[in-house]
Amino acid sequence: MHVKTLRTGLISAFMGCSMSFVANAELVLVVHPTNDASIDAKAAQRIFLGKESKFSNGKEAIPINQAPDSPNRSSFDSDTLGRSSTQVAAYWSKLVFTGKGIPPKEVGTDSEVIAMVADNQNAIGYVDSASVTGAVKAIPLN
Repeated sequence: MHVKTLRTGLISAFMGCSMSFVANAELVLVVHPTNDASIDAKAAQRIFLGKESKFSNGKEAIPINQAPDSPNRSSFDSDTLGRSSTQVAAYWSKLVFTGKGIPPKEVGTDSEVIAMVADNQNAIGYVDSASVTGAVKAIPLN
């Protein structure tokens, strides 16, 4: 009986540590290395909500979102966009239905975001800071 209690405790502790690691992932914006625009969390919010279609330097901004079930997407939606993922989905549904917007393209992983941003000077995305490579320029969100 005691071994079973110990095993349950260890599994619970491991799961708690794993979940806190995911929750503590630091997201950063990523843009092409040649992008010289001034970008902060407010500019990213406007771009990812379709309220702005250009960077501060006047060049087109193409947002790249992560998949709806991604932990990074959930964090980005709540921390940067100030809305839950459900609210963001409803927001875009309304814009699409009324013909007033097209939601950002969605990809499944940090590496896909990095590949798309590295291949397109106008793309902007977000990834876990630990995933950043030299192919993109990272911009802190805080």
